[in-house]
Amino acid sequence: MVILMYAYIEGTITEVKPSYIVVENQGIGYLIIAPNPYSYLKGETTTIFTHHYVREDINNLYGFRSLESKELFIRLIGVSGIGPKSALSILATDQIHDTILAIEEGNVKYLMKFPGIGLKSAQQIILDLKGNLVEDEDELIPTHKNDVEDALSALGYSKAEIKKVMKKLDHDQPVEIMIKQALQMLIK
Repeated sequence: MVILMYAYIEGTITEVKPSYIVVENQGIGYLIIAPNPYSYLKGETTTIFTHHYVREDINNLYGFRSLESKELFIRLIGVSGIGPKSALSILATDQIHDTILAIEEGNVKYLMKFPGIGLKSAQQIILDLKGNLVEDEDELIPTHKNDVEDALSALGYSKAEIKKVMKKLDHDQPVEIMIKQALQMLIK
């Protein structure tokens, strides 16, 4: 069995439905299940970070506005008892950093406000993910932060310069945008 893997799809939104969007790329319409489809506008050209989810009876393509959202989705569905539907409900608000903070602080009540997440599920999320989403006590880690740091280091910037600029970046952006932002700050 051959499984196709898509890291992202860049294209134009041609349909917005309650649970999915359709993104057209070179004449092919990709049906992508999204956490909040209505955050997209029909006719908008965008990049959707995708995760191809295959199980016995499921073969779906899930899509997200940011790489952090995609990576948090992948971590959430890796938690026992959490499926794609529950993970999507958590990501629908697009408050990635608040969700990570709630997990790190063990805030069961925050997680239980999402549909499909009860007490046991919230506790399991915290048990499985707490400590895996932060680098140190004060700083939430976007999962692609190391890619940005590695790229800046490869360009010859010192650890001190990199650390200073990383605090100022918009971590909801894709890696390439974050690198551009960092370079603009470092050049000034």
